[in-house]
Amino acid sequence: MIAWPAWPVPLACGLVPAVAVLLAWALSIDAGLIPDCLPWFEGCTSISRAARHGHGNPLFKLLMLPCALLQVCHWALAREWLRLRLPDSKAPNVLLAVGILAGAALAAYVTYLGTEGAFYGRIRRFGFSIYFGATFIAFLLFVRLLLSLKVHAAIARSMLAICALMLALGVTGVLVQGFLADAGLVDRIENALEWHLGIFLCAGFLLHSALWRASSFKVRLYA
Repeated sequence: MIAWPAWPVPLACGLVPAVAVLLAWALSIDAGLIPDCLPWFEGCTSISRAARHGHGNPLFKLLMLPCALLQVCHWALAREWLRLRLPDSKAPNVLLAVGILAGAALAAYVTYLGTEGAFYGRIRRFGFSIYFGATFIAFLLFVRLLLSLKVHAAIARSMLAICALMLALGVTGVLVQGFLADAGLVDRIENALEWHLGIFLCAGFLLHSALWRASSFKVRLYA
């Protein structure tokens, strides 16, 4: 039997998307495909638009398609971490199912990013929305179970704060659509919210990495 530390898996899940998006964004700016601005504050472009065309698109796909599988592996490991502590609970299995859905949605979104046609556009939109929604649910479920264990309180509170911030962004997006009539302003605000949501999502995985390192969680491989 070989035992490897598990914490690098969520670490990669948090860092790879950040690197992929930032590289695609920089390449698209350099090619003149998107405005040269800070989308986190100005909402000048969406994540999808930043990685849709030019050299940033294949680079984004090269990094993000393996990351979709890596995130499924992360949720499989998260289930095992929970089952070691909650052997009678069925919730870890639900967590894995939601994580698989998130990974599949991310793979679909990345695969069809940059393709033309209404059908592919719908796949991208559904994939993007389902990925963020399912990942949020998986984070929230994990945090609820972690809080019930009453261990690693500081990390658990940080995870809960990340979930609260993600929920606040979602609610803000709904309110913006419902109460603002300026379509351009709505688009810019939604773009900025999307970039911040990406930050919180990556931060959530980094907190999982910190948790697993603190708990000395290992992946055991049997030869």
